[in-house]
Amino acid sequence: MDDGQCHNRATEVAALKEGIALGMTLIDTAEMYGEGAAEICVGEDIKGTPRESLYLVSKAYPQNASRKTLPKVCEASLKRLGTDYLDLICCIGGGVCLAETIETMEALQAAGKIRRWGVSNLDTDDMEEWIAAGGQACTTDQILYNLTRRGPEFDLIPLLRKHHMPVMAYSPVEQGRLLKNPALIALAQALNVTPAQLGLAWVMRHPDIMAIPKAGHVAHVKENFASLDIVLDDTILAELDKLFPAPTRKQHLAIL
Repeated sequence: MDDGQCHNRATEVAALKEGIALGMTLIDTAEMYGEGAAEICVGEDIKGTPRESLYLVSKAYPQNASRKTLPKVCEASLKRLGTDYLDLICCIGGGVCLAETIETMEALQAAGKIRRWGVSNLDTDDMEEWIAAGGQACTTDQILYNLTRRGPEFDLIPLLRKHHMPVMAYSPVEQGRLLKNPALIALAQALNVTPAQLGLAWVMRHPDIMAIPKAGHVAHVKENFASLDIVLDDTILAELDKLFPAPTRKQHLAIL
């Protein structure tokens, strides 16, 4: 579950708790979501939930990935979330020397402040540089990936697979815009599923790609959860390839 902002608190609390009850216990947030407000909301909402049952993810601004700043950012996130550790922290982009960022995240891991570390919005060249700088222990690259954003399939996802790094796909339905696509709507109706469920099932068709959709209402949570039971056969996948073609050349990694 992606918890980007705090809007209707009662509705969002209900949605978050429903997701946890259903077993969707990965909660993705960041210091830049509401400049910390989202983490405060999540911290309040998960009080009373056994910490070991949750997987908390946060992200840091590119400029905050230094040995001087990242520990402070991590501590601030821990305080806002009301926890002693993060399951995963991701640094966005390359705002600081990669070797310094890797060294700092390894130190946070050794200190028990984080369990794992990863990156976000790093394209192929950046990931190759990251790996060469000693980042083989990187857990994931969190990227924009959905039916209309298939560019990473050309070279980034193959590189990540080579190094056994799963993908975390944010905006798996293009911030809702994909749900208005007439062709996707028609195919979803033919399959007796919703466009959101079809889009999510497609993103998660490979076991090393996970989707982190937003869900602000209980109904959205249940809809997203149901996508886990959808199996896309070769015929459906071929139809989706016709509607949303795979890349035939390198494309710059898109960011939302």
